[in-house]
Amino acid sequence: MTTDRAPVLIDVRKYDGTLSARWTAERLGEDQHGVWLGTPEGTVGSSARGEWTSRFAYVVLVPRGQWWTATFCAAPGPELYADVCTVAEWNTDRTAVRMTDLDLDVVRPHGGEAHVEDEEEFVEHRVSYGYSDRVVTEARRTCAWLREVGRRHGAGAEPFASVYRHWLDLVR
Repeated sequence: MTTDRAPVLIDVRKYDGTLSARWTAERLGEDQHGVWLGTPEGTVGSSARGEWTSRFAYVVLVPRGQWWTATFCAAPGPELYADVCTVAEWNTDRTAVRMTDLDLDVVRPHGGEAHVEDEEEFVEHRVSYGYSDRVVTEARRTCAWLREVGRRHGAGAEPFASVYRHWLDLVR
């Protein structure tokens, strides 16, 4: 596990290139699961709908070569908010990371069960944005896997069960 606190721009786009969300987080470190980025409560970000301010602290895990990112939040946010997205791409100096949001999300409230959100948006965008067959297949496969490993308390699967708590403690 390495740590090296530095700002990182998180730039999430929709499939057509329009802004989904953008904010600056702090690089907390890296472990076998990927790169951990921290966002303290009160961080300002932007989206297609305008500016927003985070109401709670959270960490984002950017795994290597995977079609997802996972956000783990302090209460009152969801314990887990996993985004199905394209594989994250880092700029050369690793000060910015970009991915394309594929709509499907797996959400687990604190103490609750994981469920899938935005399935209707996925179906709509599949047509309007022209998702390729490969994108649809990867998105659905990834969503099913995230729902399984994201069950209550992560069903023992790391980093969804407890590993994230160490990183979240660094932000709170």
